[in-house]
Amino acid sequence: MTSTTKAATVDVVVLTMNDRPEEFPKAMASLLNQEDVDLRVIVVGNGCEPNLVPQGVTALALPENLGIPGGRNVGAEALAGADAGEFLFFFDNDAILPARDVLAKLVAEARRHPAAAYVQPRIADPGTGVTVRRWVPRLRAGDPTRPGTVAAMAEGVILVRRDVFERVGGWPGHFFLYHEGFDLALRIWDEGLTGWYAPDVIVHHPATDPARHDLYLRLVARNRVWVAYRRLPAPLVPIYIASWIGITAARTRSRKPLATWFAGLWEGLHGGHGERRPISWATVWRLTRAGRPPVF
Repeated sequence: MTSTTKAATVDVVVLTMNDRPEEFPKAMASLLNQEDVDLRVIVVGNGCEPNLVPQGVTALALPENLGIPGGRNVGAEALAGADAGEFLFFFDNDAILPARDVLAKLVAEARRHPAAAYVQPRIADPGTGVTVRRWVPRLRAGDPTRPGTVAAMAEGVILVRRDVFERVGGWPGHFFLYHEGFDLALRIWDEGLTGWYAPDVIVHHPATDPARHDLYLRLVARNRVWVAYRRLPAPLVPIYIASWIGITAARTRSRKPLATWFAGLWEGLHGGHGERRPISWATVWRLTRAGRPPVF
């Protein structure tokens, strides 16, 4: 970076529950080693007093666990104000930035794609180099190295323009976990903006399988219904829900996880989704043209 170029300010939100004493210090070291960006970092203890917080990093303890989107909202708000950064970076506490220019490259991608409100790096397992399908924020995820405009996101490692994040209302905090990124992405697209997937920028994250947990199955189903009720035009809501019933039934071979998933679906159908503010039909058409029709 030349001396005449002002470095972008990036506000970084990291959540902790003090349950990753080995991974967390490595994640923070890789973050604080970033070059050519001005960082302001906050570690939010979700229901705890954060441990192992490096010197110079703000720590904030929440008296209860607000879930991932709720905790991230609190962190973003704590760094808001007159000196707030141009970008927000949400960073899982078991991820690693393997090079010192990861954030600078993400900012550069945002500069090159001004219509993109968020930039998604390629997330890869550090041991195998594999990028699992759920980390590729688009359909036709078989090739994780293909860049392009996207309408979804992998929430754990994402760079977002702060002004857009605040304008659309941030994460849906009451989701607690899962699909909060789809809800946020739909609101961003409804502003006439997009997302950008930059697979040449790589972040390391262990490739664990969340589907092994009952909580995942229940909240994934519930939150899919909530996203549909909150964001889709009325005729698309039953189509979206029915399509995911079919997809899940076809994918799930065991009766117990399927029963847990349907319990979450039933929970979602009984309310709790919050304010309904559907995207426009013009946005539906833009999403469809971009290869992401909001019906599955």
